[in-house]
Amino acid sequence: MRHDPDDLPLGTKAGYLATNAVARGCIGAALALPYRWRVPFMGWILSRLIGPVAGFLRRAEEHVAMILPHLPHAEHRRIARASLDNAGRTLIENYSTRALLARQTGADIAGPGLAHLSEAAASGKPVILVTGHFGNYEAVRAALVSRGFDVGGLYRDMSNPYFNAHYVRTMQAFGGPVFAQGRKGTAGFVRHLKGGGQLVLLFDQHVQRAPILDFLGRPARTAVSAAELALRYDALLIPFYGIRQTDGISFDCVMEDPIPHSDAETMTQAMNDSIGARIRANPEQWLWVARRWRTDEVYVD
Repeated sequence: MRHDPDDLPLGTKAGYLATNAVARGCIGAALALPYRWRVPFMGWILSRLIGPVAGFLRRAEEHVAMILPHLPHAEHRRIARASLDNAGRTLIENYSTRALLARQTGADIAGPGLAHLSEAAASGKPVILVTGHFGNYEAVRAALVSRGFDVGGLYRDMSNPYFNAHYVRTMQAFGGPVFAQGRKGTAGFVRHLKGGGQLVLLFDQHVQRAPILDFLGRPARTAVSAAELALRYDALLIPFYGIRQTDGISFDCVMEDPIPHSDAETMTQAMNDSIGARIRANPEQWLWVARRWRTDEVYVD
């Protein structure tokens, strides 16, 4: 949830300002570099400096070890570090809006999903494009924008209001409407969908009170809202991924077959299975630092 800076305690406000200053400094330094250097530079910053100091590397390594216990410890560490490298690269790519759009203009999009999306757009049928914190999904969105699709998105405000303000602008710069989670944002999101629009939803985060489904072989609370919206508004539900290539700055864009309509939990489990297969094939590209497996919360109403 985003906070109003004026309502923050002085200590919290100071911490947010300091964090934002460091982040803006790193981002600004990276943006001063040519694109082919800034992307690996930001990956190095997050995986080699910020990640270890902030405890992100340790947490990511613990999650990798939990899901992939058959691998040796050195491989757990390698995957965790590569995951943070991908996160750093993704961050600066998304701040390099014009450069990423230029690189993705005319990019190939593999898989059967593109044909389904094109047919739906031509007939005015709504489409929900679902993905997760894997590779860089904005690479696919940029490729779709270059083809004339008006792809919007729903985002979750960050707790740091100073960082959130400029990060939201990067999402808006890709084209297509973006909506903040909450009553007002959801209303705009639904209007866009009901009008036959296309929208992106990320579904691989822990959501309190959500149903517990299987995610990479472990129970994880998973929001079923994407499937519920697809059922309510007869929208296609298409998984898609921007898979980072070995050069570190190029992507394979993939759009899978739409998930068949059934019930919300069955459809959401199919979404989990889809991204789970992608993660197992390329574990370095998922955000292992996320606290994905939390199913023992205690709620007080």
